[in-house]
Amino acid sequence: MLNNNVVLYRKYRPQNFSEIIGQEHIIETLKNALRIGRISHAYLFSGPRGTGKTTVARILAKAVNCFKRQSLINNDLSLTDKKDKEIDPEPCNKCDACIQITEGRAMDLIEIDAASSRGIDEIRELRESVKFVPSSFRYKIYIIDEVHMLTKEAFNALLKTLEEPPPHVIFILATTEFYKLLPTIVSRCQVFQFKKLTKEEIIKGIEKIKKLEKFEVEDGVLEILAKEAQGSLRDAESMLERLLAHNRNYIKLADAYKNLDLVGDDLILEFLKLLSVKDIKQVFNFIDNIVFNGIDIAQFIKNLTKYSRIIFYAKIDKSLLEYFNLTQDEEKFIIEFSNSLTEEKIKKIIDILFEALDKIKITPIPQLPLELAVVEIINQIKS
Repeated sequence: MLNNNVVLYRKYRPQNFSEIIGQEHIIETLKNALRIGRISHAYLFSGPRGTGKTTVARILAKAVNCFKRQSLINNDLSLTDKKDKEIDPEPCNKCDACIQITEGRAMDLIEIDAASSRGIDEIRELRESVKFVPSSFRYKIYIIDEVHMLTKEAFNALLKTLEEPPPHVIFILATTEFYKLLPTIVSRCQVFQFKKLTKEEIIKGIEKIKKLEKFEVEDGVLEILAKEAQGSLRDAESMLERLLAHNRNYIKLADAYKNLDLVGDDLILEFLKLLSVKDIKQVFNFIDNIVFNGIDIAQFIKNLTKYSRIIFYAKIDKSLLEYFNLTQDEEKFIIEFSNSLTEEKIKKIIDILFEALDKIKITPIPQLPLELAVVEIINQIKS
């Protein structure tokens, strides 16, 4: 059952390459490099949060330092010439090196959060420490998370180390904002672009946890988690944690919406239909009802904005709707709604919703920005 002392995303963090969900292009490349012994001195993992960058970095740190793998490599004097004797790229997860890294107590694995340690002094300390050989591993590994947060001076100092690193050091840089990195830093690394996970991949990950934690869910719950996670397995696991705190045995769909402050697509579509008939009294009554039922207005506007984006896509090219898992009735309504408006009006409606979302932060009446937005949107539809 659930261990309350360890959050799900840490409890079920993959410990070898085969457990990574998605990112097959990256995993296969790294495994091939490990098979033939071609290890880079610096890697750059870029991509959205919750897609496995730090997890893969730690598995790579284990693989290059795994005592069992090193023993096998040392015993094979002609590894590159004997393809039938290629060493398994997976860490054994049983030797002392693997266990130390898994338990977070490896002295030769240094993890730096650039969001909080972003200055020149921290990088100068790093430059001094890389001179010393590993205490017990083959390689000293430096994982620098959110590396784009480093100051300009820190970047320049890091660059000097990346240009001529000692042979016993491997750098693994991770970032969610690739475009902020200096080209000179990027050019000295092997770059891997992590992608968002598909809904099917996220459901696969949650299904594994569901089986191990022995709980059940109502139909539709996993799909909701996968959709709201927006490509991040870690976010899906965090949301699942919240739901399990409410009921560890069985998660109902209604509870998922309530506890995660979600807004059902049916509500958004009903709201859009009321807007399309331009009856402001009905729309205001609808807003009063959702407020009475405890639905978060900010979240409602966010979902409304998502649907406005779908309407915009339909206006540009109806074939783009295949990217959204719409029912036939939903798709029919979206197309009809987009046909009734010009592209410019749809853009204006999206701008109005953005403005309403921003005003919610400062208003003492949460529904007021939405009510004001509704008046403007209906005027756009009427004109």
